[in-house]
Amino acid sequence: MGKEIVDIELDKSAFSVVSFSDLSDDRDYWFTKTPIERLRHIELLRRINYGHNADERLQRILEFIED
Repeated sequence: MGKEIVDIELDKSAFSVVSFSDLSDDRDYWFTKTPIERLRHIELLRRINYGHNADERLQRILEFIED
């Protein structure tokens, strides 16, 4: 999985805005993939979003506020 991340460049200028009510082929596409392929892609997206330190756990911060 790590080798895939090195060669990826994200084109932030290419995106589209659609309504949730629009039917999409995305769902059908992902249903053709195995659960392992879907999990691998989720991991790829997580590493793209959080960088090369994605192997470490993300920090959770919990605060209690009393009135």
